[in-house]
Amino acid sequence: MDEDLKKKLSRDPSGLLTYEYIANNIDNIDDIMPELVQNMIMVDAKGQFVASTARYLHAIDKEKYASAIDTLVRAAIDKDREHAYLPDLIAALWGPDYRERADELSAADDNFRRIYKRLYPAKGL
Repeated sequence: MDEDLKKKLSRDPSGLLTYEYIANNIDNIDDIMPELVQNMIMVDAKGQFVASTARYLHAIDKEKYASAIDTLVRAAIDKDREHAYLPDLIAALWGPDYRERADELSAADDNFRRIYKRLYPAKGL
């Protein structure tokens, strides 16, 4: 990532600028995606744009961006203390029927298990 872009995005107050940069330049940022993800995590205090970026990358190409998505989801779990963004994130990544498949998904994916436990602590897994 060039220094001017790095400086600009490091002053991003919420993550929106970084999200917009990713969305507007998705065709030519693969080589700097790890840096963009780290910047997003650094500037987004509540996890809103971290979760949105994970959902966006999943919709674009979940296999290609699997590493970035995993990193963003882990950050969203830690940042979204009020669970404002986790419900939409879990449904977007694991489908609207995720509750019916919770046992299976929990056994296969630690991020799913962590989100599910935060959203439904009484259900356990």
